[in-house]
Amino acid sequence: MAIDTNGSSPSGYGPDHPAPVIEPPRARTRRTPRTTRTNFEMYGWLFMRVSGILLVVLVITHLMIQLVLDGGVSKVSFAFVAGRWASPFWQAWDLIMLWLAMLHGGLGLRTIINDYAQRDGTRFWLKMLLYTATVFTVLLGTLVIFTFDPNIS
Repeated sequence: MAIDTNGSSPSGYGPDHPAPVIEPPRARTRRTPRTTRTNFEMYGWLFMRVSGILLVVLVITHLMIQLVLDGGVSKVSFAFVAGRWASPFWQAWDLIMLWLAMLHGGLGLRTIINDYAQRDGTRFWLKMLLYTATVFTVLLGTLVIFTFDPNIS
């Protein structure tokens, strides 16, 4: 490092003026959880990328088949859905879309909650509400797909 004529470095720090100490952004306290050996965040990141690509393919194909090839929205009715869900292929298609969309959206909202909820209690209750809504929707949607009865009168 070069020294000026007055004996200080170009940055203004020297033997008489030490550089300021920068604390780590989140100093470890007794309440800070210990590091775990799981790679949940990495797997979550990977899941978001893969599920996003799969969802784009599934949803665009679904829309093309339902709205373009099958005559548009005017054809969609209870009987139309009953006919579709009589096939295990369409049940599986809709089930995969449901599960991927709910898990993808839930994981995305979890990230938003972690980023923006500042208080631990608020973060905890928002995530509990999110998890409850996600599990409820996935279970209810799965139940409807597999127990759909076209003979309801």
